[in-house]
Amino acid sequence: MTLQERLLVNAGLVEEALARACARYDADFAAVIDAVRYSLLAPRAKRVRPTLVLEFAKLFGGSTEAALPLAVAVEMVHTYSLIHDDLPCMDNDDLRRGRPTCHKAFGEATALLAGDALLTGAFAEIAAAPLAPLAVRDAVSVLSEAAGAFGMIGGQVMDLAGEDTLLPLDKLLKLHHHKTGALIVAAAKLGAIAAGLSLDDARMTAVARYAAGVGLVFQIVDDVLDATADAETAGKSVRSDSNKTTFMRYYSPDEALAYAGAVNEEAKHAICDLQDTAFFFEFADSLLGRRS
Repeated sequence: MTLQERLLVNAGLVEEALARACARYDADFAAVIDAVRYSLLAPRAKRVRPTLVLEFAKLFGGSTEAALPLAVAVEMVHTYSLIHDDLPCMDNDDLRRGRPTCHKAFGEATALLAGDALLTGAFAEIAAAPLAPLAVRDAVSVLSEAAGAFGMIGGQVMDLAGEDTLLPLDKLLKLHHHKTGALIVAAAKLGAIAAGLSLDDARMTAVARYAAGVGLVFQIVDDVLDATADAETAGKSVRSDSNKTTFMRYYSPDEALAYAGAVNEEAKHAICDLQDTAFFFEFADSLLGRRS
């Protein structure tokens, strides 16, 4: 299969699994359930993180059945983070994944609760995964660390601090290693865990280095798109980061993309000793070249 065909197959599997994960219904809870579905099943979602879960599981000989609950879990955490990031107390954005943000569609209180529901629901998905108990433990450890105060949330704190003052470049890199990179690294590790790898397996280091590089490339391109794309193409609000410390404070768009290209090559080199990595090379290149 070509890269695009493989991505479409994975996306179909993920969409079906996400729909199953939020199929339960109670009319008394309809407001929050509808908000969860609205955000989680948004049609323009890229599904980068669940794709990494499925593909790294496949790389190491794992089954799609074992990996899918972990793919759902990481996408739930990612979607929760987007809902909360878009709130007026955070980035105050109006557009996400090509349509109004969750709080614009359902109100702030319901959006806040929808994010909470997704975060807690993610760990229920892991608990129900058809994995050995030690693998479930490792998956919970990886995702909770990546989503917590020393992962994604810590990065968000640094991002807010960057609204008031210009962060040095090394702090900006740390910010995005946590805010964006931590969950992408977690996704790659979760795929390896689904295939039976332990956290102390030497191959985990290569997996993490690749994913960290991909995460940084993803963020650099995001910053470039925020500065150069229109909202319809990007599928979200643009120019919304003009008051923040972004890579555009240190590079022109062309310079930033050149830097991203170098990071992309380092990411691919990290997994060059593994077998059957052609998909991951093409996938990394596709993220570097994305326009939305």
